[in-house]
Amino acid sequence: MKRARRILSVACTLICIVSASVVLAAPPVLRLPIACRLGDTCYIQNFYDHDPGPQYHDYTCGHLTYDGHRGTDFALPTLKMMEQGVNVLAAASGTVVAVRDGEPDLSIRERGIAALDGKDAGNGVRIRHQDGWETQYSHMKHDSIVVRAGDRVRAGQVLGQVGLSGNTEFPHLHFSLRYQGHDIDPFAPKSGPCGSSQHVLWSAELKKSMQYKPTGLLQAGFSTEIPERSRVDNKTYDKQFIKNNAPALIFWSVVYGIQKGDQVELHLYDTSGRPLYQKKSKATKNQAMLFAYAGKRRSRAMWPLGRYRGRVLLRRDQSVVLDTTRVITIEAR
Repeated sequence: MKRARRILSVACTLICIVSASVVLAAPPVLRLPIACRLGDTCYIQNFYDHDPGPQYHDYTCGHLTYDGHRGTDFALPTLKMMEQGVNVLAAASGTVVAVRDGEPDLSIRERGIAALDGKDAGNGVRIRHQDGWETQYSHMKHDSIVVRAGDRVRAGQVLGQVGLSGNTEFPHLHFSLRYQGHDIDPFAPKSGPCGSSQHVLWSAELKKSMQYKPTGLLQAGFSTEIPERSRVDNKTYDKQFIKNNAPALIFWSVVYGIQKGDQVELHLYDTSGRPLYQKKSKATKNQAMLFAYAGKRRSRAMWPLGRYRGRVLLRRDQSVVLDTTRVITIEAR
């Protein structure tokens, strides 16, 4: 046991020396590497994992990460947004040192891990900055990259677009920061336990939009049939009006950052505000995303005309952390 403790002590000393050296040089001030509005047209799905073991914790000690994740995932709510095009931007000025393109935009569930042949990052760009700092932009869209190795780029310059290439199941930009080959979390660049207060490397104007939000609503809407997640992502159910002869009225939502023990409620209200249907469930594990729906089939009579309301409510430790409403209008056929 004493020998084991000595080995652990030596290992910890080495790690502390490396970690201390990682932040000696002045880091670049980082701009948002994606052309979107955080919390609106994009969101952070996963942060850097600060747990050295098999567990996982983001920089706040929360669970918006997974074991071994060494970057920040800026995700798009839908595939349709990816197809329309969302630009990837240089987070700081520097020189492009590597580019890869040619990988298809296919979910790993369709393509399979073996087909990647080690190209887990998919299409991407790597930029070298001053004093040993580098940034990398991964999972970019096929044939969208507009820079080449050797190009000088300025902060905010377009590099390409967000894609679905490599080892991923959803459209997003995996942004990673390194110093002398060591991975660094821009939200917590210094070594230390999660939850410790640190100076972030993001620019001052990003301070408000970068505030940590452990849980949020990605999408919500209505359908006239049992909704499918793939069709939700493609905006199939993105409607503001439904005919009064619709066979069913179903309210659906996609929420990120579900934690074990969360109480999730879906409510559907009629034109007078009276409850039509409700569904309650309790999360049995942490989930990156939860797709849930609740609704009611039409009886023989037509749906009364007017505005119907759907509500998604999430309680955590007796506190409400999410309460959002959507409205649909039923009109005559």
